[in-house]
Amino acid sequence: MEGFQSMTNVDGVITLTEDARIPVMDRGFLYGDSVYEVFRTYGGVPLLYDEHWARFENSAALISLQLGLSKEQMADEIRQTVSLTNAAQSGRDVYVRFTMTRGEGPIDLFPGPDLQTRYVIIVKAMHDWKPEFYSEGVNLAITATKRNPKNALDPNIKGGNYLNNVLGVIEARAMGADDCLMLNAAGQITESSNSNVFFVMDGKLVSPAETSGNLRGLTKAAVREACRARGITTYEQEIAPAAVIEATECFVTSATREVMPVRKLNLGNGTTVEFPAGGGALTRQVQGYYRDYVDAYLASHEHLSFF
Repeated sequence: MEGFQSMTNVDGVITLTEDARIPVMDRGFLYGDSVYEVFRTYGGVPLLYDEHWARFENSAALISLQLGLSKEQMADEIRQTVSLTNAAQSGRDVYVRFTMTRGEGPIDLFPGPDLQTRYVIIVKAMHDWKPEFYSEGVNLAITATKRNPKNALDPNIKGGNYLNNVLGVIEARAMGADDCLMLNAAGQITESSNSNVFFVMDGKLVSPAETSGNLRGLTKAAVREACRARGITTYEQEIAPAAVIEATECFVTSATREVMPVRKLNLGNGTTVEFPAGGGALTRQVQGYYRDYVDAYLASHEHLSFF
């Protein structure tokens, strides 16, 4: 059985990821002038590809970028790239990151109308998180680094400029945490560096309001739908750090983390809030509901399998 190998597709040229190249004058490299999405497969089936594409289109619209490929063309390029990884032969599920840059041009902030977009598809083996992130939980810290405000760089632009998030993670690691939890300029909780966050407050499942400035997470939406199907109402509201002192559970959600419990939250003011190891009762319920949601999705989308 052949082993898995990560492959990357740059404008139709598929190579080993370590051999992939883009020109240094590409605006995605120079300015972060790009948009991207990430999804994972289960048994070869891409989870929520249509939803990821819709968000990809929205990100592109928010930065006035005309996409150079259709949803079907991108899916075909992804399929070709996955086929060369030996994922099917090695029985490995994959992480897929597809990016569209505004293309190659002069060192000039203004993007000329003659630029041609460039796509980059990275396919690698699914990331294995530390087992203790699930058996115990991940540790978060509220950082002094704030989330970009919506009227500066809208968090719903899933773009190549992630320096804000990078600085947040660096600061959180220096505080002894695994990841950051970022506030907006008004001091309200928004999201983690690449995950949405939920709290159990007064017995209710609550996440930060979209008005606080956070990415419209697809896993978050799936979790809310899975809960709704089981008769559990989820709520969105503006959340101040002081309010989570009374929270009894906390977890983060993302395409690759799924539903990951939070063990500790450093509020950044000398106060640390602790949550049940491995997630409390509601967190564990949500994990099960999300698994059921994924299983149902996969059963109805087997025809999309890359394997």
